[in-house]
Amino acid sequence: MAVAAATDRTPGWRVEQSDCLEFLGGLADSSVDCIVTDPAYSGMNQHMQFGRGRIVGRYGDAANPKWFQEFHDDPPTFSRLLDECHRVLRPDRHVYVMFDSFSLLSLGAVMRTHFDVKGLIVWDKVDIGMGHYFRRQHEMIVFACKGRRRLSRRDLGDVWRIKRIHRGAYPTQKPVALFAQMLLGSVEPGMTVCDPFAGSGSSGVAALAAGCSFLGGDVSATAVALARDRCAAYLATGVDPLERQ
Repeated sequence: MAVAAATDRTPGWRVEQSDCLEFLGGLADSSVDCIVTDPAYSGMNQHMQFGRGRIVGRYGDAANPKWFQEFHDDPPTFSRLLDECHRVLRPDRHVYVMFDSFSLLSLGAVMRTHFDVKGLIVWDKVDIGMGHYFRRQHEMIVFACKGRRRLSRRDLGDVWRIKRIHRGAYPTQKPVALFAQMLLGSVEPGMTVCDPFAGSGSSGVAALAAGCSFLGGDVSATAVALARDRCAAYLATGVDPLERQ
């Protein structure tokens, strides 16, 4: 487990290799100030059962490096995840959970049983992606609250046009700017941001750039190595090695 302790001037970070439920279970009650996460949903892939496509290959083939271990997102398991998120989040704090179109329809309503849902944000990825009917160009983010907390800004719209990552270092790698936008009206320097599906660490870099500490977990050893190296490099140099400007 990599740990960088916070100092008076430098935020700390920790990235663990752990299943999302085990990771959250290891955190104390009311110990984080904001949760931003992009769960590795399995629902759409299981539903579509992709064939031997040019991009993704055969679904579930362990030898195919384009696939990674997914979160089995049946409603009871997703509810357990949200229970843990609610437990570790401090009162009067925000949570952002990303959804694709399939998971939003199958799981989005479960958010209301755990948090006070405040809105739905559309991420416009600018470039068209894959799709079997209409090709996908957007994803959704459910914005919710534990208790009551207003955004610190009133100039934020609910459609975010942020170019998606092409040929990222890790499958489904999201732009740091996307997580930075989530944090913009929800955190203050010195707070702690948590992501139980940390992936390559984009949320970690966004948290550190906002002056916050970061707690992340991911089941993939590859993802954890990327995220650890990325957080350490960003704090040391101020440069994100996976999204150099």
